[in-house]
Amino acid sequence: MRAGLVSGLIFVLLAGLCASASAQWKWRDDKGQTQYSDLPPPLGVAESNILARPASARARSAASAASAAEAASAMAVPLLPSAKTVDPELEEKLRKEQQAKADKSKLEEQKTSAQKADSCSRARSQMRGLDEGFRIARINAQGEREVLDDKGRAEETRRVKAIIAADCK
Repeated sequence: MRAGLVSGLIFVLLAGLCASASAQWKWRDDKGQTQYSDLPPPLGVAESNILARPASARARSAASAASAAEAASAMAVPLLPSAKTVDPELEEKLRKEQQAKADKSKLEEQKTSAQKADSCSRARSQMRGLDEGFRIARINAQGEREVLDDKGRAEETRRVKAIIAADCK
């Protein structure tokens, strides 16, 4: 008898879960993609873009549409814009934060510009050395000094030209 009660309780719980899982919204967003959710679509979604809604929401939406129509007809007098309710201290704090962000981005831009100028200067100096035929040597992974051959010089020339193209604008 107890096993029947437990299995009946499990059945009721599973049936309740299945019913809530079927309560799905389906709408088309502003990019034209179909969205599915158990929550209603955002407020900006047009009524014509809502493709499916749960049965419980259909009854509520019909009632709310009727009450919205009544409210719209009752609102023959246009509403006056509300008085400014923002705290001046809050506005000042937000303005300072925006100024700090602008200053930070300007500083970062200047830093990046200085790094590019330095990189450009070094690349041009390296290019002069390659063009004039100076011997170019590198230190390999074993710590040994290697002099570049013609193939290595050509690769280094391509690399330096790419740096100049990117940083010297």
